Amino acid sequence: MSLRMALLGLLTSSGPASGYDLTKLFESSINHAWQAKHSQIYPELNKMAADGLVTVEEEGPRGRKTYTITGEGARELREWLIGKTPSRLVRSEGALRAFLLPTLEPHEAVALLRTEAEVYGARLAKLEALRERKTAHHGAQDPADVSARFGKYALDLGIRQARVMSEWAEETAAEIESSIRS
Repeated sequence: MSLRMALLGLLTSSGPASGYDLTKLFESSINHAWQAKHSQIYPELNKMAADGLVTVEEEGPRGRKTYTITGEGARELREWLIGKTPSRLVRSEGALRAFLLPTLEPHEAVALLRTEAEVYGARLAKLEALRERKTAHHGAQDPADVSARFGKYALDLGIRQARVMSEWAEETAAEIESSIRS
């Protein structure tokens, strides 16, 4: 269901687009919060068309399809955002690994945590650079311009999560190192 909502949101923000355009938009924006592959996007667009959430127009000799959100699609997106409580349960390999850290030798746990801190630090740098590019591209944002704000809040959330995870990994590694010396 979330892939469907992501695609409806992209169409709302960007306007009519082809499957290729939506895949590229997905990769450059929502992919930081929700992953989907090309092979998942196209079948979902077909289902959305069958469900009346988007219209499809074929253009040109190669039959390029352009998708446009319908009123029903906009209503479903709004209902999902406002009327549905999202699942707060998270399956996280990172959290599972944190839970199982005591099964490793302390030096192995420290090495793993240092790697995690580096990975999250790199992710943080990438997301902060993305925020810098968005800010430079959009400048002073008009509060009514949805496309200028699209992804802003999720990007902020991702930056905060990456920062916390990097700090947690560093602090936990230091705590384990401290216990080794004691």
